[in-house]
Amino acid sequence: MDSLRPWFALKSVPGVGNLLFRRLVEQFGSPEAVLCADGPALQAVQGVTTRLAASIQRHRVPNAVDRELDAVHQKGYTIVTQTDTGYPPLLHQIPDPPPFLYVYGSLPATGLNIAVVGSRNATDYGISTTRQLCMDLARQQVNIVSGMARGVDTAAHSGAIAAGGCTVSVLGTGLDQIYPRENARLFHQIAENGAVITEFSLDTGPDAHHFPARNRIISGMCHGTVVVEATGRSGSLITARLAAEQNREVFAVPGNIHSFKSVGTHTLIKAGAKLVVHAGDVLDEFEHIQPHAQHVSKPPKPAAPALTDDEAMVFDSLEADSVHIDDLARRLTLSSGRLSGLLLQLELKGLVVQSPGKRFCLTPGIDRQHKHNQEVSSE
Repeated sequence: MDSLRPWFALKSVPGVGNLLFRRLVEQFGSPEAVLCADGPALQAVQGVTTRLAASIQRHRVPNAVDRELDAVHQKGYTIVTQTDTGYPPLLHQIPDPPPFLYVYGSLPATGLNIAVVGSRNATDYGISTTRQLCMDLARQQVNIVSGMARGVDTAAHSGAIAAGGCTVSVLGTGLDQIYPRENARLFHQIAENGAVITEFSLDTGPDAHHFPARNRIISGMCHGTVVVEATGRSGSLITARLAAEQNREVFAVPGNIHSFKSVGTHTLIKAGAKLVVHAGDVLDEFEHIQPHAQHVSKPPKPAAPALTDDEAMVFDSLEADSVHIDDLARRLTLSSGRLSGLLLQLELKGLVVQSPGKRFCLTPGIDRQHKHNQEVSSE
């Protein structure tokens, strides 16, 4: 941990932000050299005033730095600095990369990194679509990066884990301040299947201004960013804008044209973001990085399972948007017990997805294909 002390010491100097930290280290070679430099040499660096040079020279390492480093060691976390091989390579290309990152777990050394972000208050369509997309990407050795927020972020991480893939969460808090609290279990699962990372000290809470700063790391460490469900003022649009500014690919999943939660994604598509229907739409843009994945540019079409008349009736009454079982029972004039049994059979056949609160919708991507197959078989 002694080798990390100069990094924390320089970062703790008032007036030394990420951009200036980078300039100083590039000029002098290391934080130690910066802290030992004389005034004229420091002032030769763009952005260093006479007052700031004097502040760097007389700066003493706060006791809090040693306490922080001890806590990192005791809790089994690690720190990666800009000069470490484990530092996300694409982050070096953004204007203000964090000097170091706190890491819980193991960052992927290689591979295609794709950010998947979206609404915290996602619809069932958004959740199920995100989960399936990330499962499909993870099966092609794509590393899924998101922010561990409620909704789309949680579905992105969960989908990657379910597929046995690697996922990385970038927090807007410190590692000791899990946010949201209900994702405490997911926090540890992500670390077991990748890494949870942050630029903020261990006890940093979820202050609002931390999340836009966090978003630059999400987009900055990725080759592309996919947005699933976003309102016109969603924070996910900040991530998409940052990705575009960082010269990264931007993708968007289309949604219901009548839903305000699709306004942001549709705006992105109009502005030139690539429309994503399946994992192949993302992978096709990165054949130069993962050429082995090009065979999945179009997903296979599974054969539609046979349905009884009652199962077909229930199936035909469902859409991509979820409906409560009681509303469905009234619509079909079926008892709740009978309808529950039919929905269970449709779930087992992979045609229906149940979400909390006894709400049901069609499995993403199966509706049109299955209905088409049913119509053809009946002709």
